[in-house]
Amino acid sequence: MAGPARYSRCIIIDDDPDILLSARLLLRDLFADVATFQAPQEALDSLRADTPDVVLLDANFGRGATNAAEGFHWLAEILKADPFAVVVMITAHAGIAVAVEAMKRGATDFVSKPWSNERLLATVRTAAALRNSRVEASTEHQKAVFATSPIGSGASPLLGRSPAMARVYSLIERAAPTDANVLILGENGTGKELVAREIHQRSRRADNVMISVDLGAVTESLFDSELFGHVKGAFTDARADRIGRLQAADGGTLFLDEIGNLPLHLQPKLLTALEQRQVVPVGANKPVGIDVRVVAATNLSPASLSDDHRFRQDLLFRLNTVEIELPPLRERREDILLLAENFLEQYARKYAKPVRELPGSVARELEAYDWPGNVRALRHSCERAVILSDGDAYRTEDFSLAHRNSAPVPAAPPPAAGAAADEPDNLNLERAEKQMVEQALKKHHYNISLAAQELGLSRASLYRRMDKHGL
Repeated sequence: MAGPARYSRCIIIDDDPDILLSARLLLRDLFADVATFQAPQEALDSLRADTPDVVLLDANFGRGATNAAEGFHWLAEILKADPFAVVVMITAHAGIAVAVEAMKRGATDFVSKPWSNERLLATVRTAAALRNSRVEASTEHQKAVFATSPIGSGASPLLGRSPAMARVYSLIERAAPTDANVLILGENGTGKELVAREIHQRSRRADNVMISVDLGAVTESLFDSELFGHVKGAFTDARADRIGRLQAADGGTLFLDEIGNLPLHLQPKLLTALEQRQVVPVGANKPVGIDVRVVAATNLSPASLSDDHRFRQDLLFRLNTVEIELPPLRERREDILLLAENFLEQYARKYAKPVRELPGSVARELEAYDWPGNVRALRHSCERAVILSDGDAYRTEDFSLAHRNSAPVPAAPPPAAGAAADEPDNLNLERAEKQMVEQALKKHHYNISLAAQELGLSRASLYRRMDKHGL
């Protein structure tokens, strides 16, 4: 009794129905589906709809033809439709020259008519294995591209000795070795991605990749392609097959940042993929299995997440098997100096600057500041201080905390005589830009996506301006 088929699909193209029948009967135990076609165009349409592992292609179709012109034409069309296609050319017994030319043009191998059944089986089996290895190599290459892409805005360490951080460490230690999905809650800049990385590094998946998706930055039009991938020709710019982020994370960890910004109508697509543990690339008709551990993060409050008009509760239940709440920096002030000293040392090395003293008065200023941008803001402030400081010790003004000064602001001088009544008193563009960015951040409680949207900026552009102005 024949064993189960090892491969999915084979397509055979030949104008001789007897050849098609004998090949199909011979190969049916090797493939789950053996499709036969006398018309090459029909075979090409079928190939585009359902990708085969191997294509057997006759070299000549016209009566009396021996130059393989038609076979070469359809070989080119097949490779144009699928660059990874594995094509075995069927030639006449004396067609060695044709076979050599076919392989120069991209065919993988050839068989001669009449063939030996053992030779045909061995050739097709080898060709199918080659197809699988080509696809796997392409997938691994794309995974490597995703994995080496910059994921975060900086390399802040996950540091802290406060009781609040001790609770976070405890949850990480208990959750990381499992495969449970984790939801990380916290304001922007608190270090949610660092917690996600710590979970991945302590998990059984640490030897595999961690792939990050910033759902606040993925446009709705690219959501399916970015997460699920696409096949060549699925849309205008789809010039080649591309795996999505979920498939790239196969075997590893998928970090879904800003999950709270995912529009409600797109949430079911993500939920379906996570529940069924498979994705269907855009333009494809076959699902691809995935094995991922999901770590998600959001700056939304638990109350906002519980609002089913904003976030699907079945998706929330799928994500928050373990919930870790990361405290803002103002609620763990005892960690501020530990972080600041680490950042100052890190940037002194980076910029080849001398190690300077941090006086007690300046340290107290840093501890007393509320740090609305949390650890990210502290890091930017320390980087600025390392660059700007020119003395033996750091000063408060090096950290750009002047906007915190509670001293009364002097009244603006009256407008000059003849000046228009509605003319602004302060025309400094730098200060105006800083004010607008700061106002937008405060208005949206430091939700980067919403603030960027109001300012008409991308998230990356807003981060650059925050860095520029020390916010």
